[in-house]
Amino acid sequence: MSDMTSTPTETESNASDADLTAADVAWNLETLLPDGKTADDLLAEASTLADAVGEYRGRVATLDAAGLAELMGDLAVIGDLMSRAGHYAMLKFSENTADPEAGAAMMAMEEAGTEISTKMLFVDLEFAAADDDHVDGLIDDPALEFCRHHLETMRLNRPHLLTEAEELILTEKGVSGSSAWVRLFDELTSAITIDLDGETQPLSSGLSALQHPDGAVRAAAAEAVTDGLEPGLRTRAFVYNTLMLDKSVDDRLRKFDSWVSSRNLSNEASDESVDALVQAVVGRYDIPQRWYALKAKVLGVDKLKDYDRSASVAESESQIGWDEASTIVRDAYASFSPELAGVVDRFFDEGWIDAPQRPGKRPGAFCAYTVPSHHPYLLLNWTSRNRDVLTLAHELGHGLHAYMARDQGLFHQSTPLTLAETASVFGETVTNNRLLSMIDDPGERFALLASTLEDGIATVFRQIAMNRFEHHCHTARREEGELSVERFGDIWADTQTAMLGDAVEVTEGYRSWWSYIPHFIGTPGYVYAYAYGQLLALSVYARYEERGADFVPSYLELLSLGGSKKPEELGAVVDCDLADPGFWDAGLAIIDGQLTAAEEAAKAAGRL
Repeated sequence: MSDMTSTPTETESNASDADLTAADVAWNLETLLPDGKTADDLLAEASTLADAVGEYRGRVATLDAAGLAELMGDLAVIGDLMSRAGHYAMLKFSENTADPEAGAAMMAMEEAGTEISTKMLFVDLEFAAADDDHVDGLIDDPALEFCRHHLETMRLNRPHLLTEAEELILTEKGVSGSSAWVRLFDELTSAITIDLDGETQPLSSGLSALQHPDGAVRAAAAEAVTDGLEPGLRTRAFVYNTLMLDKSVDDRLRKFDSWVSSRNLSNEASDESVDALVQAVVGRYDIPQRWYALKAKVLGVDKLKDYDRSASVAESESQIGWDEASTIVRDAYASFSPELAGVVDRFFDEGWIDAPQRPGKRPGAFCAYTVPSHHPYLLLNWTSRNRDVLTLAHELGHGLHAYMARDQGLFHQSTPLTLAETASVFGETVTNNRLLSMIDDPGERFALLASTLEDGIATVFRQIAMNRFEHHCHTARREEGELSVERFGDIWADTQTAMLGDAVEVTEGYRSWWSYIPHFIGTPGYVYAYAYGQLLALSVYARYEERGADFVPSYLELLSLGGSKKPEELGAVVDCDLADPGFWDAGLAIIDGQLTAAEEAAKAAGRL
């Protein structure tokens, strides 16, 4: 791994094909189904329990603390059963989205889950309608500690809830509506193949090849990706148009002020605070532009093209096997916390990761929390590139957050999306800095600093540029009607160019590259959370650098709290004031400092 360690490795010669492809790294999903039960068995049990919950109808708004705690405990049991069954079906489908049986099983789980959920809709509605004085008098009771913050956030939804009959219709129709369209998009994008090096390969291979140091290889990969995206482009555009229309109807019925307001509410963030984040990042677009201008000089070209942005600046490109990568990541986490390192070992040793690429496998990488009574799972698409090491560290951060917060239970294990990236980015930063401490060679040091900087740019600036793309798409869909492929291309090119400025040429082929990004489809408004999490994580890491080992207990406490408190309260645990308007500027200044360090390293390495 020549651009990550001070001593050249023998990775390519020593690693077996199975190690380079992580062929044997597969998860064991069967433990999600306890005691030999099937997913159908779990849902049948959940359905019976949901019928019993009906006994609370008409009484939720007047329950005392003990009664409400009993009800919420019942809902937690039902939620555990449903989530186990649903995650099992979803993860099996992710293994091979081209498998019709897996697709049918996932749809069956969604339909059954929806049927069960409708039986319990009245609980949220009745509690939301409860008298303020009554709720104020019981919400702090110790019996409700396991669900207190969840109940508080439920009350925030009061202005946007409909009648039970209306909520029932929307829930029932959701399975054949937005959920079905999202599944179709997943199947369409998972089936995309490209012609690269004379072979038919998955889309992820072409995107990975954009990191290659050879410009001709990158150009060929970009052309292959564009060609691969062309078939079905109009269909994917129609899917996006349909989902945007569906969301606009939902937002209108629920009286949300803007296309992103519902996402902000679920993130426990005000529209104003999110706008402040976006404007702060847009106001520092000079950072990516400055970096890409520098990178063009390093690569010896007058100006980068869009497909050059991820090019490795390492003077040689090597492959890395799974064994070496896992050792690097294990050591990085161990350097920070032995407790976290012990959990990381379990991911590797106990079948919690599915790593190799396969035909039909869902692209990208993710962490599935599953349920607090079980462990999380990681999905990767290993391409034996250096970047995959940091992706592994990133997803392990998510996994650690899920595992450490398991004692919070079903209602509080997960954080709002604005905090969901904190642990993952922190883990990636720990890995990066662990590697930096091992490097003496100026060229290798520059390569790693460049990789660190580019991660920050991709996570903060690119995600905000994509947020601007979403904003303009949703706004245009509501004002203009259905958008054409060409209109999508215009918006994509304009919002990307705003970030890249004159430093990068946006090519004609790049205009369709919005069409494989799943976040736009399944979780509209999600992407700004990456920037939020990155800037927060950088600030958290800065606290660690200031305080050293004394900081570790605070960080572990943050992970263990999950989503049991408001984001501002969670930030305070690690001495971060999320309510400070200048908070984002401080995080952006850290990235600016990373850029300065990369500039100095490039000069020291003789690359300028």
